[in-house]
Amino acid sequence: MLHKPVKTEAWARHWAKVALKGCLILLCWAEVSAEGWKAGFSRTLITPQKPIWMSGYASRDHAAEATRTELWAKAMALEDARGHRALLITLDLVGVSRDVTLPIRRALAKDHGLGMADILINCSHTHTGPVVGGNLRTMYVLDASHSQAILDYTEWLIDEVITLGIQAVEALRPASLQYGHAHATFATNRRQNPESLVPAWRASGRLKGPVDHEVPVLSIRDSERALIAVVFGYACHATVLNDYQWSGDYPGYAQSALERRFEGVQAMFWAGAGADINPLPRRSVELAEGYGEELGMAVASTLKGVMSEVSPTLRTQYTEIDLRFDSLPSPSELQKEADSDDPYAAARARKWLKVLDEGGRLPTTYPYPLGMWHLGDHLQWLSMGGEVVVDYALKFKKQATQSLWVAGYSHDVMGYIPSRRVWNEGGYEGGGSMVYYGQPTRWSNAVEKEISEVVESWLKP
Repeated sequence: MLHKPVKTEAWARHWAKVALKGCLILLCWAEVSAEGWKAGFSRTLITPQKPIWMSGYASRDHAAEATRTELWAKAMALEDARGHRALLITLDLVGVSRDVTLPIRRALAKDHGLGMADILINCSHTHTGPVVGGNLRTMYVLDASHSQAILDYTEWLIDEVITLGIQAVEALRPASLQYGHAHATFATNRRQNPESLVPAWRASGRLKGPVDHEVPVLSIRDSERALIAVVFGYACHATVLNDYQWSGDYPGYAQSALERRFEGVQAMFWAGAGADINPLPRRSVELAEGYGEELGMAVASTLKGVMSEVSPTLRTQYTEIDLRFDSLPSPSELQKEADSDDPYAAARARKWLKVLDEGGRLPTTYPYPLGMWHLGDHLQWLSMGGEVVVDYALKFKKQATQSLWVAGYSHDVMGYIPSRRVWNEGGYEGGGSMVYYGQPTRWSNAVEKEISEVVESWLKP
């Protein structure tokens, strides 16, 4: 049987081209891998230096008296192998609204080209921090001097955070990222467990309701593999303490515990979807310290174990959806509320009556923020505005095909974000809390559907 002669020169040229392409691909990958991540960090004290009003509890009747622990703003800048940058800012505050975050974002966009999707601002939700900007303002009955003190502090804070972000970007250095997960169990569903019965119910295994006890952990190491920072989250209100002393509550104690344990390391906490979750029992400094130590030990244990490497690729997404309100109150209903003995409802009503008197109208929707960071090939980080109930985190984690972290209290804390289940049940998280945020009414019953449509589209492979 005769065979056709092999055209050796042509084949040689063909395989040479294939080999060259392969080398180029490997070379490009080697360059990306060699460049890897860059990370930069900064921090600054944001403890008020003057006695101003504290945020989180309507029952407070005077300004802060002292400092138990300092309050911090911290920043982490990241840059992937292609030069895409992102910035995480964590604040020891109950929350910040658009009047605070938008000036920060605009300044950082102007100076460093960071888009809306590239900046994640998250609050620890400590209830022993200051009132900031317009956040929860109808919760407090303040005179002119207290209002001016809050305005002065807010303007100062915005400038400090902008500087903080710039410093983190300017500090970018070669780094590597790893992620893992720890576990802490003090978070308790506050809607389904009477606070006084929690210790007994926990001891007998009878606690009820959904919770998320996962503790996401991100470690950042330098080119010598030495730990330089750790970022971690937990889905639980920071409401152990309720007195008149500045404090980071349990998240502050957790960060301090890690920074003592790992000298020179910056620890950063972000709040998850814990709007209906409390640290129980509570109301003592010892408990706040204890929960902080428990959380810190869980993170430290993860840091000492085997963690997954995050490949040096970053993709970011951001949108604001027109989240619909329920049926709006009429002018007569607002006037009745304004004349009522409820100081919070009256303040809310007067706010909207003024809008109507000036020729405006009540809003039918709110620009609700959602963000997503895709870190490497296997980690997604969802950031949601408002006080998000735990149902969202549990639902989206089940739907995700990768590891998913869910942060609440991000971008703009404008109110509670109930699931359809919680909306139907009603109560504080279901809609009653909206009066303290100054919103005209609660969200529509489509709140979960409208949010889920966007998030689920981002979760698709």
